[in-house]
Amino acid sequence: MKIKCVLIDDEPLAIKVLLNYFENFSDFEVIATFNNSLEGLDFINSNNVDAVFLDIDMPMMTGFELIRLLENKTRIIITTAFREFAAESYDLEVLDYLVKPIPLPRFIKCIHKIEAEHNLKNNIKIDNHRVEPHIFIKVDKKMVKINIDEILFIEGMKEYIKVVTPEKTYITHKSLSSLTEELPADRFMRIHKSYTIALNKVKSIEGNRIQILTHNIPIGRNYNKEVKSKILD
Repeated sequence: MKIKCVLIDDEPLAIKVLLNYFENFSDFEVIATFNNSLEGLDFINSNNVDAVFLDIDMPMMTGFELIRLLENKTRIIITTAFREFAAESYDLEVLDYLVKPIPLPRFIKCIHKIEAEHNLKNNIKIDNHRVEPHIFIKVDKKMVKINIDEILFIEGMKEYIKVVTPEKTYITHKSLSSLTEELPADRFMRIHKSYTIALNKVKSIEGNRIQILTHNIPIGRNYNKEVKSKILD
């Protein structure tokens, strides 16, 4: 069953950006969009909605006023050009706070939050089905889901990176640093300016090289001591 979302923003361009992002995520469905907060409130209170992407500064009624009038429990994600309302938004128990213009990587992190809460809620009803931790990367104009446990290592190549799994290698326009930050720090480690590896996939270490399956990966001089300490200790 898809996660049903509603977008409320008085700026048509802001809604268009989110709609374009959502096209990459087949588990989500935008069931309605509104430029008017009153119409949005009526729809949410009358329908089953899993998540609402909500602007704060709108005519007639602000996003915060709308939240206080909600009758149905739903996840709220604030979308705003103003950073200063973050503390007030979390007092209202919003799930996330996105600052415009919203970068795609930040939107993906938000999607992961929604999925995590949605699955946690539904796991009680569906025999504790476990959802594998995963990331999304953009490959050939579409978002591809990769389970974190499948990743062997990531290689940086100037403006691109290679995400290597046993079955396939994915190439995407992204920095090695930004993708490394999305991965669990207890399972992945930067070992070279051009490489991040999955620690549990290390087969052996010889000199300044690590073997993962048939791949021999160099350890950078500045990373050598920390890498060997974490893997060998």
